[in-house]
Amino acid sequence: MLAKRIIPCLDVKDGQTVKGTNFLQLRQAGDPVELGKLYSRQGADELVFLDITASHEGRKTFTDMVQKVAAEIDIPFTVGGGISELADVERMLSAGADKISVNSAALRRPGLIDEIVSRFGSQVCVVAIDAQQDEDGTWTCYLNGGRIPTERKLFEWAKEVNDRGAGEILFTSMNHDGVKKGFACDALNRLASILTIPVIASGGAGQMEDFRDVFAKGHADAALAASVFHFGQIGIPELKEYLRKENINVRL
Repeated sequence: MLAKRIIPCLDVKDGQTVKGTNFLQLRQAGDPVELGKLYSRQGADELVFLDITASHEGRKTFTDMVQKVAAEIDIPFTVGGGISELADVERMLSAGADKISVNSAALRRPGLIDEIVSRFGSQVCVVAIDAQQDEDGTWTCYLNGGRIPTERKLFEWAKEVNDRGAGEILFTSMNHDGVKKGFACDALNRLASILTIPVIASGGAGQMEDFRDVFAKGHADAALAASVFHFGQIGIPELKEYLRKENINVRL
């Protein structure tokens, strides 16, 4: 069985790591390159860096940061934010990223997934899905960092992403984001049952038990978190020791 992965996520705005709650109320969390080095040393399996504003002016800042990260760490990392065409993918891979994450651009034009896979391989293509559970239980997919609801629903869109050849899905529950009361394990369990590609769980990490549950109950392949790592609430070495004791297969 493949080891479960622990993935710190660094949301980057104006060259600094930030973290919010339910996609709002951002606060600064430190230098992304230094944090990336720290997490690499602590035993993180991968990292994700997201340019959360992705303005035209910010693109150069973000590309420079990706180059610095690639020079400083030796674990795989994914970058996303504002990637909408093959030239964006090319730029990030050339800067040193191992994978890229697409979200809004893929929802608007699903053929982008096919193009990325055809040109660079499925292992490069991570499709991020931000979804919110409505009062009737339906999960609706959102564009633009959780700002704009779409007609697409989580499970049918995830299945299409799978069938188009993406390498992984990064599912963030907007209901759970930053709330620290556990991941969306029921939705993750359903995703795991209908997909053939790995699912990275995001949104809801608050304590070590949440990581145990996302693997044991949600059947996620990886768990992504931000503030519990950025603000020192959970240490990665301690988390992995705990998970190993709970019979979760992780790399120590």
